[in-house]
Amino acid sequence: MKVVLATSNKGKVREIIELLHDREVFPYTDLIEGFEIIEDGDTFKENALIKARAVYTALGDPEAIVIADDSGISVDVLGGAPGIYSARYGGEGASDRDNLLKLVKSLKEKNFQTSPAHYTAAIAIVSREGENCVHGWMHGDVITELRGENGFGYDPIFIPSGYVQTLGELASDVKKGLSHRSKGLELAKILIDQIKFLRSHAGSTATK
Repeated sequence: MKVVLATSNKGKVREIIELLHDREVFPYTDLIEGFEIIEDGDTFKENALIKARAVYTALGDPEAIVIADDSGISVDVLGGAPGIYSARYGGEGASDRDNLLKLVKSLKEKNFQTSPAHYTAAIAIVSREGENCVHGWMHGDVITELRGENGFGYDPIFIPSGYVQTLGELASDVKKGLSHRSKGLELAKILIDQIKFLRSHAGSTATK
């Protein structure tokens, strides 16, 4: 059973493979040439499903199970921005650093040094059995001081609830337990195992 990730983002690929370590997982670009996917949904769920559908169709492999993640950070004092635009908050082609600095600038322009915020991760699963989407969340606060080198994206300015260190400062194993993506993937694992069970059951039934 082949689990394929509908992303070429190295940070996400590394994190998802670590979280799904007991399953055979491939970024889709290991199997086919990368291509542009237009993410024009209005929610994390819609965009995750768009990506998963596109890669599943492009693979042309009915045995594949495609996982797509759409995630981002929502900051209260910015009215929920950047939200679904987190990966391109600094403009088209923006790097993680560009996005991070744009968020810090936006906070300072409103004369805030901190604000409540939360991460959302929508994990879409597309297979011949159908489509599903689960979510994970992580709540905390953002600050305007960059702290720590561990992680990627907005991690250096996000302090999870109950902690004083940013995600960029926390150890990887601690971060893994808090991560919105890990929470979503724990639910996704259940769905993947259900698909595996259905397929094995269908196979054993067919041989009788």
